[in-house]
Amino acid sequence: MKKLLILFAILQLTAKLVHGQQDAQFSQYMFNGIYINPAYAGYREQLNIQGFYRNQWTGITGSPKTMSLAVDAIANNGNVGLALQISSDKLGAQSNLAAYANYAYRIKMNADGTSRLAFGIGAGMVQLGIDGSMLNPNDPERDQPAGMQSSIVPDARAGVFFSNSRFYAGFSADNLVSQYIKLDKYAFIPQPKPHYYLTAGMLLPLNESIQLKPSFLLKDDRGGPTSLDLSAFVIMADKVWFGGSYRTGIKLYDKSYLQKDLTPLNSAVATIQVFPNSNFRIGYAYDFSIGALQGYSGGTHEVSIGYFFKNKNTRMLTPRYF
Repeated sequence: MKKLLILFAILQLTAKLVHGQQDAQFSQYMFNGIYINPAYAGYREQLNIQGFYRNQWTGITGSPKTMSLAVDAIANNGNVGLALQISSDKLGAQSNLAAYANYAYRIKMNADGTSRLAFGIGAGMVQLGIDGSMLNPNDPERDQPAGMQSSIVPDARAGVFFSNSRFYAGFSADNLVSQYIKLDKYAFIPQPKPHYYLTAGMLLPLNESIQLKPSFLLKDDRGGPTSLDLSAFVIMADKVWFGGSYRTGIKLYDKSYLQKDLTPLNSAVATIQVFPNSNFRIGYAYDFSIGALQGYSGGTHEVSIGYFFKNKNTRMLTPRYF
């Protein structure tokens, strides 16, 4: 019975979000920099492919499912980063398919280029959709679409990213154009809202073969609760990473327009990353729900892979740990 109530709540949430759509959340955000920030393009200073699949709240019909694929590389002697990022996200009746081309101008902050400040922009298209057949047909208080509706809108994103061999930090915003596109013709399609991301991390050597890497990600859309991820990894001989995260909602500023009795959807995350060789990475994260969904879903599974094409004519000046 409680699973049915949770399912009903998800479908009702989908129906209520007709005025705003949330970006997807990734637990392995530190390996998916392009999804968060266009200024990340070229950070690894080599051709780099990353893929992600996330199945959230498994066992509950209509739960979120997200895929992301990104390719990035450098040009102009490392002073320019280029990236293509594609993502697909589905939550209940809502769907979102997006593609962005990203450009980053990377400024040297020291003589050898091991420290860079990058400014990035991205431009692309977003296909927004809603499937009326998945909504509650017995709700007399709300008009609902009869079937599948979709619309394609242009969009832009921007960000700044700083990194050196031991520290990184970035700030970015997306949905900068799509938020202004009128969707009156498609009244049931959720209107995108701008999302803001602030992230930072650092590398702390413990001894010759073990390092600690803490990081955080702050995400806000000014329409819902602010989300905070706190993460930490132990890196062993640059081959195996293991660690965890804690995600919760926080109050940074007054949001009196939010429902007063909202319960934060807290979660804990266990993550492992394995590097079979210097060119290949595979990762897995498992989210444990803490709160209302605890015990009523099979948790959240997230798988990621990365492959790095080393160019013998290009020397990566510093190790890339994020």
